[in-house]
Amino acid sequence: MAYVWAHLIQKGKKKFKDVPARLKEAVRQALIDLDTPELATEE
Repeated sequence: MAYVWAHLIQKGKKKFKDVPARLKEAVRQALIDLDTPELATEE
C-alpha cells in the first residue's frame, strides 16, 4: 500500500500530508527507495 501512495504522490494526485498517519513512515521509505525523497514533506 505504501508504494501505491508513493506513486500517487509522484504523479501529483496526492500530497504526503494526505497519507494516513499509520502509513507515513512506510510511504516516506517508499519515496526514498524511488529516488524522490523530496516529496516526503508535510508542505
